[in-house]
Amino acid sequence: MSDRKELPLVGQPDSAPGGECATCSHRENLVQLGINMQDWDYIVALAGNPNVGKSTVFNALTGLKQHTGNWPGKTVARAEGGFQFNGKRYKIVDLPGAYSLLSASVDEEVARDFILFGKPDCTIVVVDATQLERNLNLVMQVMEITDRVVVCLNLMDEARRKGIEVDDRALSRHLGVPVVPTAARHGEGLGLLMRTVAELVQGQIKTAPHQIQGNEEFKRAVAELAPMIESAFPGLPNARWVAMRLLDGDYRVRQALESGELASLMQ
Repeated sequence: MSDRKELPLVGQPDSAPGGECATCSHRENLVQLGINMQDWDYIVALAGNPNVGKSTVFNALTGLKQHTGNWPGKTVARAEGGFQFNGKRYKIVDLPGAYSLLSASVDEEVARDFILFGKPDCTIVVVDATQLERNLNLVMQVMEITDRVVVCLNLMDEARRKGIEVDDRALSRHLGVPVVPTAARHGEGLGLLMRTVAELVQGQIKTAPHQIQGNEEFKRAVAELAPMIESAFPGLPNARWVAMRLLDGDYRVRQALESGELASLMQ
């Protein structure tokens, strides 16, 4: 592919440690989540629904230099790899495929905890261009947790074959985050995807993700509950998101708060 040449792909680097992430305030959280950041500059999470080509994107970006294992305390498998771009090293963590982050399953719980507590420098959300409406649910939920999001609009080759047209620029405007069209199995768009990630983590791209506001009553409830959560759990990364989940009746989040599970992840 033409843009592949500008994106040298490497596995685990064996030279000097990375700069920025060596002093990240959340490095201990990453270690607790089982992520070793030695020799890496940035951490990138890869999220997406099952069957959207997420593994193909991961394999194309990391090549054969990958590491697999389990998430700490879970039977859920974790895959890590990396690439180098413009002299910086990016570690990619392939999160379990999930339809949402509502922690209805162990896979969703792992993905939620990593995005919320691991605070990756960027989260790539892979979506299927032929099933976009169904996939946007996860995109919206990720954007409720973090504004450091890039949408990988994958399977564009399938969309073209089916006569489906997707305006990636209009979608980007509506979402408030970059959208990069790709056909990962053919190597299309991967260079642009990584360049976009690099520009986002280095502050060259500013995002303004669309977030669900709800009606006035809901907004007042969130505004009242979020400071209470912050007071009870100092250092919680996104009290607004937790407040919204509690107001939506998310039993799993409530249970995690009451049991101290979420608090333990902040230590």
